[in-house]
Amino acid sequence: MELTEEELIKRRVVNRLRRAHGQLGAAIKAFETGATCRSVVTQLAAVSAAVDRAGFAIISTGMRHCLTDVSGADLAEGMEQGDSREQLSIEELEKLFMMLA
Repeated sequence: MELTEEELIKRRVVNRLRRAHGQLGAAIKAFETGATCRSVVTQLAAVSAAVDRAGFAIISTGMRHCLTDVSGADLAEGMEQGDSREQLSIEELEKLFMMLA
């Protein structure tokens, strides 16, 4: 079974978020058990990077959809066929991107 590009991206984002979840748990445990400052901060930096990468992947996917859905006719056709993808304007994508910066 071959996955679509969108499914691959979704899988990668979920994996990154799960990794961040595990790293956050490790950071909490390290802090609670009195681990060194270096250990705790290293884990927190890893959590932050994983969450940021997941966010950027989601936004870049949205940008690709916006740029490929240029034709209003294609958009209207997709809506008629029950396309449930969220349609974001360029301004909305920019705002989401800046929230991660």
